[in-house]
Amino acid sequence: MHEVIREGAVDAPVRILLAHGAGAGMEHAFLAELSRLLAGPDIEVVRFNFPYMSKRALDGKRRPPDRQPVLLDHWRQMIEAFAHPRLFLAGKSMGGRMAAELYQESEDEMNAAGLLILGYPFHPPANPDRCRGEVLKQIKTPTLLLQGERDTFGTRAELADFPFSSAVSVHWLTDGDHGFKPRKSSGASEQGNLRQAAERIKDFIATIPARG
Repeated sequence: MHEVIREGAVDAPVRILLAHGAGAGMEHAFLAELSRLLAGPDIEVVRFNFPYMSKRALDGKRRPPDRQPVLLDHWRQMIEAFAHPRLFLAGKSMGGRMAAELYQESEDEMNAAGLLILGYPFHPPANPDRCRGEVLKQIKTPTLLLQGERDTFGTRAELADFPFSSAVSVHWLTDGDHGFKPRKSSGASEQGNLRQAAERIKDFIATIPARG
């Protein structure tokens, strides 16, 4: 059985599978706080590590992320292991991008009611011309994208004319960076942005019916 962190009721009517980003695992403070804000009697949040991060947890050695086929295969394993009538795939940065990439192979393979992306890495910060967002132009699965306004992987200004699929709902976190953290001068707060993200996720989930 995969090692996971489960929060909320096991028999909740909604289950969220939450994947980490490239540099930090399932215990990262961002994911822990978001899980705390979401989990309860109506939503179960299941956090998990990709294989390379599980190895790091065992021996403490930093490793680069697994190659995409390995990451996608692990997503498939998690979807199978934690199947649910109202399953939502969620991921921070790389984890969300990999969940979206499952669509490229088969929309039905996602076997999920919807997709929640927390800071999509549209391009490397130092290379804005290397766009990696094609999947979000075509995806048909209901998708909520939560993005910081000044995320160096894709700012609000950079994405002003991005042709998102009609299935994608975009919500911008005030002055947020890649982890939704704003500058003090903005008047917003990191905790406030995380609470707002959790509320948007709950509102989005409420609009999506179970898969037949």
